[in-house]
Amino acid sequence: MPPSPHGDEGTSRPPLLEIVIPAYNEERRLPGGLLQLCAKLARMPFPTAVIVVDNNSTDRTAEIVRNWPRGPVAVRLIRCPAPGKGAAVRTGLLDTGAPFVGFVDADMATDLDAIDIAFGQLLSGERVVVGSRAHLDSHVENRHSKVRELGAFAFRALAGVLVRGVSDTQCGFKFFDGVLAREIAVLLRTSGFAFDVELLARCVGQGAAVKEIPVRWHDMPGSRFSPARHTFGIVMELGRIWLRLRARPRAAADPAWEPPLDPVGYP
Repeated sequence: MPPSPHGDEGTSRPPLLEIVIPAYNEERRLPGGLLQLCAKLARMPFPTAVIVVDNNSTDRTAEIVRNWPRGPVAVRLIRCPAPGKGAAVRTGLLDTGAPFVGFVDADMATDLDAIDIAFGQLLSGERVVVGSRAHLDSHVENRHSKVRELGAFAFRALAGVLVRGVSDTQCGFKFFDGVLAREIAVLLRTSGFAFDVELLARCVGQGAAVKEIPVRWHDMPGSRFSPARHTFGIVMELGRIWLRLRARPRAAADPAWEPPLDPVGYP
């Protein structure tokens, strides 16, 4: 009997929840993060699956996923040739088919116990549930420099113009009604750091409220973000999003994504 694409040999039920992990050169952080996520999902009382999107990695990221041991949580690899975390997340969301979907960062900086809260909110009728480090009940371990904290404050102010009422657009922990996520993913064109802003803005534009939940968040080593090198590109991305959201819909033949203006958006 051929292996089930949805988990171990004992079940062929399709997943109720699929989680996407965008990954670019994550051979060091992915094994531990994937182990944590699979352990968490294995305790769920329903079928789950993980999709790792290899975003042109030049290390062993793809090999790690291909050789991942089979277990109660299905783990599969897909590739995204377009550069940028936004493009990778879009590719992963479009490859899902579950009623509920989400994405998390490979470093698992957000404590995975928040999955229980997010999924409960989705079951109660929320369509977009995101982790927020700015939530009053969140616990945030932050080792960022004062310069980076100032840059984050400025970004939140600009993002707030596009997604009003959301205090943290950038936490890499977001869950959705699956149908809504796939509908919105088709429209996404931002590939870099600010892709979350376009994603949430389009969800709000479809009439879906964004529910922010508290998280435990740990500042993980290995960040690729540099305020001096990346600030200009981020501001330009936000400007493109602002223009795009106010423009008439483009023809279907137009590209669905834009190359990132540095950085590619990975933490």
